[in-house]
Amino acid sequence: MKIALIIVSILLIAIVLLQAGKVDEENIITGGNTNLFQNRKERGGELFITRLTILLGIIFFVLCFVQGF
Repeated sequence: MKIALIIVSILLIAIVLLQAGKVDEENIITGGNTNLFQNRKERGGELFITRLTILLGIIFFVLCFVQGF
């Protein structure tokens, strides 16, 4: 069980680091947040990485919950 948790943890960290940033650098520098939460559809690779992140997060939560008991 601990080995599965370690593997899922490493995969989750790697997938999160692969995700593209959703904030432009201009907004960080100027402080503007007008386009921060605009509707932006993810397609292709971004959609796959997002869904994989959600799946790995759920698996991580379940493994931690099961290991706690």
